[in-house]
Amino acid sequence: MTEKIEIVFLGTGSAVPTVRKNHPGILLKYKDESMLFDCGEGIQRQFRIAKENPCRLTRLFISHWHGDHVLGIPGILQTLAMNNYGKTLEVYGPFGTKKFMEKILGLFVSLEKINIKIKEVKEGKILESDDFFVEAFEMEHNTNCLAYNFVEKDKVRIDKKKLAKFVDGNNRKIGELKKGKNVMIDGKKVNFKDVSFIEEGRKVSVVMDTRQNKNILKAAKDSDLLISEATFLGNEELAKEYFHLTVEQAANNAKNAKAKKLFLIHLSQRHESDDKAVLKVAKDIFKNSEIAKDFMKIVL
Repeated sequence: MTEKIEIVFLGTGSAVPTVRKNHPGILLKYKDESMLFDCGEGIQRQFRIAKENPCRLTRLFISHWHGDHVLGIPGILQTLAMNNYGKTLEVYGPFGTKKFMEKILGLFVSLEKINIKIKEVKEGKILESDDFFVEAFEMEHNTNCLAYNFVEKDKVRIDKKKLAKFVDGNNRKIGELKKGKNVMIDGKKVNFKDVSFIEEGRKVSVVMDTRQNKNILKAAKDSDLLISEATFLGNEELAKEYFHLTVEQAANNAKNAKAKKLFLIHLSQRHESDDKAVLKVAKDIFKNSEIAKDFMKIVL
């Protein structure tokens, strides 16, 4: 059975929030994991509106320490503390994260009730479990900044129809087959390769504030879902000056990386009334483009 990867857009706006779009925050749910990528101001309320339980949160990934991406951290920590959060929240971010988190924790008297592990990370694989890993990529912004990939590992699946030729589906040795071993069942040798197949894992790439750089394509390569900032429309020089991407660059990145789907976030407030025009520009380059909206939910 394929596990669900659920994405909830808790905030899709840019530096200035609007009536329709809050500061950035992307929730990824997988099995027992509930991971938040960036934590814009008011995120704890966005959780409630989206009918998501903040106390299920397991990890927080910070792309960089600009206010629109982190001002929600004190609020979400206060919410967790007041609701007797029983987990250990693991916080990942670029160099400087420990210093900034210590300042936040020193400002509010109730936050010592929460168990928090703070990890400053560099480019590369930053955590790994049996089912997935998360990797970071350095971006080009006017402060230390990271993009992140959530990568589900490939899984060995047993073809029940092929296996039925040898044994019923309740045999205890099926577990050994899943480990890639050949087994003897009722006196018959069952070769792992004859009854199994590989189910490829899925990948979600989150590219927050950055100007165009080669690491974006590395991060987004073959992604099932690329979530990318696209602050400007058309003006690449202005985007470069302010360390951001254009809609056109984001769409071309999705195309060149052979991503399956692109969701644009962090559009400047000046483009909020032009969603149709912005989307047309993106779709003309990469057909499978969408503009993310607050509280939109996607299941992979």
